[in-house]
Amino acid sequence: MSSSPLSKKRRLSGTETKTGSHCSSSNSVRTDLSHTPANGMAKNGNDAEIDEGLYSRQLYVLGHDAMKRMQNSSVLVSGMRGLGVEIAKNVILGGVKSVTVHDQGDAEWRDLSSQFYIREEDLGQNRAEVSQPHLAELNNYVSVTAYTGELTEDYLTKFQVVVLTNSTLDEQQRLGEFCHTKEIKLVVADTRGLFGQLFCDFGEEMVVYDTNGEQPLSAMISMITKDSAGVVTCLDEARHGFESGDHVTFTEVQGMTELNGCQPVEIKVLGPYTFSICDTTGFSDYIRGGIVTQVKMAKKISFKSICTSMAEPEFMLTDFAKFDHPGQLHAGFQAIHAFQKKHSRLPAPWSQADGEELLTLAKEVNSAQTGSAKVEQLNEALIKKMAYVAAGDLSPINAFIGGVAAQEVMKASTGKFMPVMQWLYFDALECLSEGDDVMLTEEECSPRNCRYDGQIAVFGTKLQDMLANQRYFLVGAGAIGCELLKNFAMIGLASGNGEVIVTDMDTIEKSNLNRQFLFRPSDVTKMKSDTAAAAVKKMNPSINITGHQNRVGPDTEKVYDDDFFESLDGVANALDNVDARMYMDRRCVYYRKPLLESGTLGTKGNVQVVIPFLTESYSSSQDPPEKSIPICTLKNFPNAIEHTLQWARDEFEGLFKQSPENAMQYLTDPKFMERTLKLPGAQPVEVLEAVYKTLVTDCPHSWADCVAWARNHWQCQYSNNIRQLLHNFPPQQLTSSGAPFWSGPKRCPHPLEFSTSNELHMDYVVAGANLFAQTYGLPGSTDRAGVVKILQDVKVPIFSPRSGVKIHVSDQELQNSNSSVDDSKLEELKSQLPLPEAFQLESIFFQAENYDIPPADRHKSKLIAGKIIPAIATTTSAVVGLVCLELIKIVQGHKKLESYKNGFMNLALPFFGFSEPIAAPKHKYYEIDWTLWDRFEVTGLQPNGEEMTLRQFLDYFKNEHKLEITMLSQGVSMLYSFFMPAAKLKERLDLPMTEIVTKVSKKKLGKHVKALVFELCCNDLSDEDVEVPYVRYTIR
Repeated sequence: MSSSPLSKKRRLSGTETKTGSHCSSSNSVRTDLSHTPANGMAKNGNDAEIDEGLYSRQLYVLGHDAMKRMQNSSVLVSGMRGLGVEIAKNVILGGVKSVTVHDQGDAEWRDLSSQFYIREEDLGQNRAEVSQPHLAELNNYVSVTAYTGELTEDYLTKFQVVVLTNSTLDEQQRLGEFCHTKEIKLVVADTRGLFGQLFCDFGEEMVVYDTNGEQPLSAMISMITKDSAGVVTCLDEARHGFESGDHVTFTEVQGMTELNGCQPVEIKVLGPYTFSICDTTGFSDYIRGGIVTQVKMAKKISFKSICTSMAEPEFMLTDFAKFDHPGQLHAGFQAIHAFQKKHSRLPAPWSQADGEELLTLAKEVNSAQTGSAKVEQLNEALIKKMAYVAAGDLSPINAFIGGVAAQEVMKASTGKFMPVMQWLYFDALECLSEGDDVMLTEEECSPRNCRYDGQIAVFGTKLQDMLANQRYFLVGAGAIGCELLKNFAMIGLASGNGEVIVTDMDTIEKSNLNRQFLFRPSDVTKMKSDTAAAAVKKMNPSINITGHQNRVGPDTEKVYDDDFFESLDGVANALDNVDARMYMDRRCVYYRKPLLESGTLGTKGNVQVVIPFLTESYSSSQDPPEKSIPICTLKNFPNAIEHTLQWARDEFEGLFKQSPENAMQYLTDPKFMERTLKLPGAQPVEVLEAVYKTLVTDCPHSWADCVAWARNHWQCQYSNNIRQLLHNFPPQQLTSSGAPFWSGPKRCPHPLEFSTSNELHMDYVVAGANLFAQTYGLPGSTDRAGVVKILQDVKVPIFSPRSGVKIHVSDQELQNSNSSVDDSKLEELKSQLPLPEAFQLESIFFQAENYDIPPADRHKSKLIAGKIIPAIATTTSAVVGLVCLELIKIVQGHKKLESYKNGFMNLALPFFGFSEPIAAPKHKYYEIDWTLWDRFEVTGLQPNGEEMTLRQFLDYFKNEHKLEITMLSQGVSMLYSFFMPAAKLKERLDLPMTEIVTKVSKKKLGKHVKALVFELCCNDLSDEDVEVPYVRYTIR
């Protein structure tokens, strides 16, 4: 029930963690990781192999080449307040060579509002030294060092990437100019209360190898013209998806063979199925076929230095509704630096005088500008708000800017994805109280010497008290769950009389550690929810948190019942599947609770906020269904690696999972046969044939039988079936229209000949035989010489293609042929199957290991066949930052739709899009408006103590709401309909409603059920159908 998690607990056998600036002459401290720790994670280095077990999800985002480049990068992160530690955390999890964390300041109270590795007992100690041991635990492949000295130019030459946070403008400019001349890549990141700033300078000759991270597109060709700009037409099965300026290459073109294997050619898109290429007049005539594939071309981009860019800034827009904010904030941040330089402090929280002074400084900064940085008119209210909140330090803002900044560090290290060009500004002013005239006082927001001072500076003490008493349900403790819990702890959610309940039924795996940062290697196999709860309790001992191991769903409604949901203030989803999300969405709509929904996919992330009576729900809109591959394409006409991988997955499941499971159910479940015979189409025959083969014809008695089965299965799949296919459709066959049958998406196959000297053939037989043996509880063997010896005695039947064998060319043909079941074949199978009680159960043993054996080509096939979701810590961090900004609005009780923000981002491009949530759609009956949040409330218990009957229920709606109920249902049970037989209606009319529900559903109502949900179909007084809300029928 995770979303994409990140965490781990280090076990460093024989390692001492040294903290203290006296450890070396350079004022630095590091953790010695030169040995290989007990968890099997070796120290990183230039020649280190990539640990696919740890980095598996991230590898699907970055790829092996980018990961290897990143493993050679040394990164400096200066400033270990909340933003700096967030960036360092994400970069370390990513897997660079080394990270040096730098700070010359000591921990103070206001740091605790977002610096999750500083405890109260650390106050007064150097921030970098305190943070270093915790950061070093995140990834044992990354050397983490603390440095507390001056940042000299000589010191910076050790690094490929330098990140400056919490630094002065003078320092940014001085070090920035030096980095630019020395080709050291620079990231400057800063947050001030509800405002964030990011600047990138990756040099004048930065090479980007992949601008968007998407898989290269490919399409099948139907025609290429001979022209000065040859026109390529693709098959009209699907749009080619290319853009003008893309580069492509060609393979398998017949006739115009000059294109095959050519250098990448730039294209110009003419339409969804056509594009033009180079001059093809001198090429041979095109005959048929061909595949065109997009080629990722390296792109060189040039950055300006920080001083040049400040005067002539290029802005990356984060919110199109605030298109004028970047220029304003550009001047505002410079004014804050000027204020700080003048007073050696930040503007005091909500100080009117400091606000006026910052505005004056901003005007001075703006009037001094000569380049494009000069804005025509300063937004005075915006600049003053910057002054009011500049002393704040908010965990959600740091999470968002920190996630984006860490991704920029990775871009600088790898050349993967398009960097931010060059300034990014962000604000979340909607988090402040609604209404422009609402002003907090200096007294409300002054420091209290408590861990929430950085947050009180922005919102005052009132919000802090409200946060402390919130009761929230977090569903999932994976990557998003871990990040949410960290932010909950930092902002003080449930730190008073409130509580956070987190549930996740998963245990921690090694691959989680790359993203789920609350876990360590020693936590592997432990429960996620308990481990995460314990970890955040260390970050903020005041948080009240309880871990559960329950899956959310109908099965756990006894636990998460009416009392539970009614006690909540809200729900946060951190789930990895749509079904669970939709279930929680339905629960939140029913109990009228706010829902925070988010998700990630590689560098893409989204946030949706669901507010009762205000917005639509998560289920109100759905993504289009994923495109599925036709069965006939998979079986007989594959044309892409995705097809063969999906076929292999289906083959594996059919042989080693579904067939053994069905056979075991046949032996142990008396109702298996009854259920199977009710299956639609040809499925009963297919299932029983597979059971018969599993228990009778294919049942092995020795290892030699298993080898023989694997050898014959290979022969059947890769030789006999192909020969039969070519018998039915010979290579030169023409269709009824005279076109070649084997053309377009149909690639003509050829049968393979088995050879014991072919390593791949032997791999297949050895793996297949072992899987088959394990399925039946027989001992296997990896002795290849022994297998070869057995194969010499295996008799492979001679195959001759048969006439009259039907091979379906389309799924429609297949469907039509499956519409009728051969009853005689079914009866024959039923009679041939051994009686379950007569079959020795001991002779067949299904091991769970059969279901999780990794495929041979682990990386590629896991992604496609395993439907793995790519994931990276940076996206998770940024997304959760946005989620928690919405949480702050919910807790304050914001009522305006425009105050809330749904967000989408793609850090690879980079792209950010924010929008108001969609209002809950309105419906109407008579003159009454209603939305999905409305319902009829009906109390089942009458004043006389008796429960309402069906007759009374129908009369109630007729009298009270002028509605005639035509159909009434509860779940899948039909309780009443106007076309119901008279006898049945008479029987039900005077029965209590709960009795009818129990009778029809054949299920008893649990004691935890306080109310039932009824769905209605109604007519109004004019006998017209009307759409009406559901009914909440209270029974207790």
